[in-house]
Amino acid sequence: MATIHFKGTPVHTHGELPTVGSRAPDFRLVRNDLADVSLADFAGKRKVLSIFPSLDTSVCLASARRFNAEAQAHPDVWVLLISADLPFAQRRVCQAEGLDRVVPLSMMRSRQFAKDYGVLLVDGPLEGITARAVLVLDETDTVRHAQLVDEIAAEPDYAAALAAL
Repeated sequence: MATIHFKGTPVHTHGELPTVGSRAPDFRLVRNDLADVSLADFAGKRKVLSIFPSLDTSVCLASARRFNAEAQAHPDVWVLLISADLPFAQRRVCQAEGLDRVVPLSMMRSRQFAKDYGVLLVDGPLEGITARAVLVLDETDTVRHAQLVDEIAAEPDYAAALAAL
């Protein structure tokens, strides 16, 4: 269990974020066409996992925009936007914002991803959805960068994540 903050108030996660050097857990998430995907679907490529509560918030949307812009300089990297949003909402926001260099993925069928990655909030007003975190995985799904953002309402350290690529 990790302690982070939501607008200054302590909240807790289920488990811990995978550590640098560890192998990323497999996952089952949902694309915006309602197809299930797993980590294996992105095999052989470097990946940025941008995990956040909802694209329907200003900070999450700002983060999605930033990673979308950065993805242009890294065409060989998959940037995965992972949230509890329904795939329909993810698609609508990505289309409206021109987020075409990222892959939105939903936890709509299960919260197991959030548990396995140590980002499921277990208390506070956002209980049941995710904390904000960024992981960078190499081609073998080894974690090269991991940040659980201490304040959910703050953006992640983009420079550190990009340096890990």
